[in-house]
Amino acid sequence: MSIPYRQIRAAFTDETITVYQAYDPAIAVPAVAARRFVAPFKRERMTWIKPSFLWMMYRCGWGTKAGQTRVLGIDITREGFEWALRHSCFSHPDGDVDHAAWKERLRGSPVRIQWDPERDPRHNPLPYRSIQVGLSGEAVTRYLDEWIVGITDLTGRVHDIHQALRDGRDVTGMLPRESPYPLPVGLGRAIGATIPADSGSGPAPG
Repeated sequence: MSIPYRQIRAAFTDETITVYQAYDPAIAVPAVAARRFVAPFKRERMTWIKPSFLWMMYRCGWGTKAGQTRVLGIDITREGFEWALRHSCFSHPDGDVDHAAWKERLRGSPVRIQWDPERDPRHNPLPYRSIQVGLSGEAVTRYLDEWIVGITDLTGRVHDIHQALRDGRDVTGMLPRESPYPLPVGLGRAIGATIPADSGSGPAPG
């Protein structure tokens, strides 16, 4: 079964979705202890969350890049995640979008999204895309104070998978199980996701 070109794949429950971030221990250790991000985390900066574990591994080099040596799995509410998508704007003009309209939305949106090539465990690009979600302003406040349900330090697991890769082993069974995230059709269209032909019109994003 082919994977749609733009599809959100994630680990999720009925109430939460897991996203990934990687930080220096100075930020990660206090966050895990407090189960929320605390100082020296800076609310004023844009923070990017990634539902794809393998894209996070590509970004942080399996926890080997400076400033990204502690990998965190953050469980947030699905309600919050979908709020972010509804209030998002593409980081760059998408397709045939009117550039003036895009710039106007960009100025007023607290969330940026971009679809980047998904990666395999060895960081090779795959022929379909994964979403990255950048939070700023009101979205960061909501993320920190309302959406986060739990934070787990995954660094040990990440190192084990990385070692298995270096040993030439198949790591498929060691990876988090990710499934297509059930977006409302209207919201999927709004963020440029690939919509199956038989999905119908679906509810509009609100």
